[in-house]
Amino acid sequence: MNNEIRWKQRFQNFEKAYNTFNRMIDRYEKEPQDEAIQMALVQSFEFTFELAWNTMKDYLENDGYNEVKNGKHAIRVAFQDELIDDAETWMVALLKRNLTSHTYNNHILLETVVFIHDDFFPIVRDLYFKFKSKMETLP
Repeated sequence: MNNEIRWKQRFQNFEKAYNTFNRMIDRYEKEPQDEAIQMALVQSFEFTFELAWNTMKDYLENDGYNEVKNGKHAIRVAFQDELIDDAETWMVALLKRNLTSHTYNNHILLETVVFIHDDFFPIVRDLYFKFKSKMETLP
């Protein structure tokens, strides 16, 4: 499979995850104290983050960057390529994603939910619209 088809297919999966994530943000804003919604938001964040960096990776490989191996490397290269503007928040998201997928602690949950809402949502929204724009300009 060529890289252009791969990143387009990955974007379609990212778009589905992003749309679900966006709905979870809306639900969280309506009921921020609901623990089930908080947990669902974290789960949605994990899926969305994974698909975001994998879409970055596939897009960058299509753009000629060879061997983008992992999330951290994809974030660095995406920042250098000006695909993303805030590498630091993306790196924090990577750490949060690793932490939430291996640990359950109420304090970590609450801290992560605030990060997801206040910091991650704006950067992933920007990435989504950047990729959406790129998809619309393709033949």
